[in-house]
Amino acid sequence: MLESRKGELSGGSFQMPKSLAMETDPSPTTSDLIWSSPPAEPVLSRNEVHLWRTTVEVPAFDFARLQRLLSSDERAKAAGFLFDRDRHRFVVARGFLRAILSLYLNCTPTELHFKYTEYGKPSLANPHVNANLNFNLAHSGKLALYGITLQRAIGVDIEQIRHEFASEEIARHFFSVGEASRLLSIPANDRPKAFFDCWTRKEAFIKAKGIGLSLPLNQFDVSLSPEEPALLLETRWDKNERSRWSLRAIDVGPDYAATVAVEGHDWQPSYWQASRDILV
Repeated sequence: MLESRKGELSGGSFQMPKSLAMETDPSPTTSDLIWSSPPAEPVLSRNEVHLWRTTVEVPAFDFARLQRLLSSDERAKAAGFLFDRDRHRFVVARGFLRAILSLYLNCTPTELHFKYTEYGKPSLANPHVNANLNFNLAHSGKLALYGITLQRAIGVDIEQIRHEFASEEIARHFFSVGEASRLLSIPANDRPKAFFDCWTRKEAFIKAKGIGLSLPLNQFDVSLSPEEPALLLETRWDKNERSRWSLRAIDVGPDYAATVAVEGHDWQPSYWQASRDILV
């Protein structure tokens, strides 16, 4: 996610635009039609990718229910956020993650335990470590996105489109030379969307690989032009790496960009809308 790169920006010459703190509600559009109510007991096969969307803006009653689902270490992490808004959104996003995963594992959300790689990517720990269920999550603005697979690596990223952030300077700092050049060739009105399409495709890929910030974003190329599908174009450390992965843009709603990166190509997505109905 873009939030994880703020340290690089603040440590250099960049200044975060003040208007980034202002956010707007995603208004309903036809994109909402692809997000369906989930089955009570979702069944996942290896050639499927289940994508879940939810809002992280919930009433106080639902927030309390979600907070009760968290482990002590998750509550401690939530308490470490400086701003109430960030704390609230973390609690809701992690609470819904537990609620979603419990549907697949036939357990209560509080029974779930997570372990983390050295780069911070979570996965299931005992007693569900052998379930072969992989997942990833991201949240930005007022939306959260989750991806669930069986025996496949997966990464998801979602970003609220903020025009002030989609600058040439930031693109040249994080993107490859080719990507920055292609971005500048796109008409100015389309450039912010292309910027965030590029960003989410790159972040979803490194999250799928599970190596976090250790892989610089300029070491591989993705598609970003409006007429292009989401593609991994080049991986400079290994020219064959790109053939192992597939990317897909996700329509989560207006003013957002989102991408899922999945190991392999023979899969189909399902789109589920998570709501309070799945909470226990």
